Amino acid sequence: MEENNIEVKRLKKIYHEASVEVMAVDDVSFNVKSSEVVAVMGPSGSGKTTLLSIMGCILRPTSGEVIIKGIKTHELDEYSLPEIRNKYIGFIFQAFNLFPALTALENVEVSLNLKGIKGRKAKEEARQLLERVGLKDRVDFLPMDLSGGQKQRVSIARALANRPTIILADEPTGNLDSKTGHSVIELLRELSIKEKSSVVIVTHDSRVMDMADRILYLEDGRLKNGTHTNAISYVK
Repeated sequence: MEENNIEVKRLKKIYHEASVEVMAVDDVSFNVKSSEVVAVMGPSGSGKTTLLSIMGCILRPTSGEVIIKGIKTHELDEYSLPEIRNKYIGFIFQAFNLFPALTALENVEVSLNLKGIKGRKAKEEARQLLERVGLKDRVDFLPMDLSGGQKQRVSIARALANRPTIILADEPTGNLDSKTGHSVIELLRELSIKEKSSVVIVTHDSRVMDMADRILYLEDGRLKNGTHTNAISYVK
């Protein structure tokens, strides 16, 4: 039986805007196992990105727990959270967030440098990562010379730099055409199996439904038809 890489328990996030309380995430609970791809869907403003940010230890919840590989992240201080992110989590963003003046190889090297891998070893590992995502012949290209799909693959290679247990992707196909978006999701599916990573994809893209093991539907901060444990609206 596959173990849970990440557990979300009764998560809440409240924002205060002027004198108004906004419940961005409301009593959300679910688990994600290794080698599992979970899509989080729902309308704009439903709390999807906030949920992903809490899972990635970027935001703290108002209440509830996020447990990563048995570690209760809500109990950690501000100095320990970056260590958890660097050790266990890889991020993929819609906007790619590549350094425009650096080549594909150098963009991936930067992430490796942040993990303490430098020099020749970093360059070799960056080449291997780019080869794994199908960019062996694009290592010396600047982002401006890459297609949208190729930029997203560089972003994925960079996310894999720390061999993450959990990959969190925020609208990874949002800026891509249908064919390219499909290939990116296929790549994430393949990586989840090979690396035994948990992949959580926040998306509006209905095509992701066909590639995911489970779909969570978030509306007004709550999982639709959800309960307090393993709440899902669809199971494939």
